[in-house]
Amino acid sequence: ESRWPYLFGAIIVPSLIQVVILPFLPESPRYLLLEKHNTSKAEKAFQTFLGKDDVSHEVEEVLAESRVQRNTKLVSILQLLRTRAVQWQVITVIITMGCYQLCGLNAV
Repeated sequence: ESRWPYLFGAIIVPSLIQVVILPFLPESPRYLLLEKHNTSKAEKAFQTFLGKDDVSHEVEEVLAESRVQRNTKLVSILQLLRTRAVQWQVITVIITMGCYQLCGLNAV
């Protein structure tokens, strides 16, 4: 019992390591491009990650994916359950997740 404070204090070491290393890690190219709208930093990040100079294809791919996501229509859970194409898949996932909660596996 007397060693519990040491156990709780052990989390300090990885936290400090993360705080020290985090400023030196590169930002996500996708975040820089879509959220910050900074194309030059995004290209530089892609070049760092991929190790090649021409990353215009990757930048265009991320922008095209963003356009597709913006045009995607969101549906509610009820609309999803009423769609016959995915109805059984959704019900199966709901039952599986409910069983995980009820079987006590999380408690173990």
